[in-house]
Amino acid sequence: MEVNIINRQNTVVNNYLAEIRDLDIQSDPLRFRKNIFRIGSLMAYEVSKTLDYTSKDVRTPLGIAQVQVPADEIVVGTILRAGLPMHEGVLDVFDRAQNCFISAYRKYTTPDEFEINLEYVATPHLDDKVLLLADPMLATGFSIEATYRALKKFGKTKHTHIMCVIGSQQGVDFLRESLKDEPVTLWVAAVDPELNSHKYIVPGLGDAGDLAYGYKI
Repeated sequence: MEVNIINRQNTVVNNYLAEIRDLDIQSDPLRFRKNIFRIGSLMAYEVSKTLDYTSKDVRTPLGIAQVQVPADEIVVGTILRAGLPMHEGVLDVFDRAQNCFISAYRKYTTPDEFEINLEYVATPHLDDKVLLLADPMLATGFSIEATYRALKKFGKTKHTHIMCVIGSQQGVDFLRESLKDEPVTLWVAAVDPELNSHKYIVPGLGDAGDLAYGYKI
């Protein structure tokens, strides 16, 4: 599995990362969602460079222009609910993509132990398609791996791009090992050094779903 970490270079993504982490700025849910959207769009642009392309003739008012357009069929997937702003950012780039939605969440067995519960999957067939799977926070990596394994029942993808905003080093290492033989590329805007006792990313940014859509009970 290939891993690409965006903030190892100086790009405008770092400004959006700074704002979504900032305790004062992130209190504005509209701006929080917009920044996640922007990171999704810019990451999708980076993914676009890896696709296969085909030549197409386009008629202009003055003649024929030959352009290179993506040849791959794209499916944009997200893990609900935190992934929705990022999903929209990716879809803004791949506006004709099919869509996939998954409900995956932590079901706690003790205050510090949990298992991943998948309750809902809505997806097209995935055979020979390129799947862009968005989930802003890569903590343990368990949700992403469980989702990836569950989606394999719906077809063998040509390639899967996992797209995250902030990951932990533990989560990145876990996916690198568990998906090492899979046709997968991991894109993450920033990697933080650790998880706390509740398996939240430190320094991270908090709960992305709550910050985007309000606190849940």
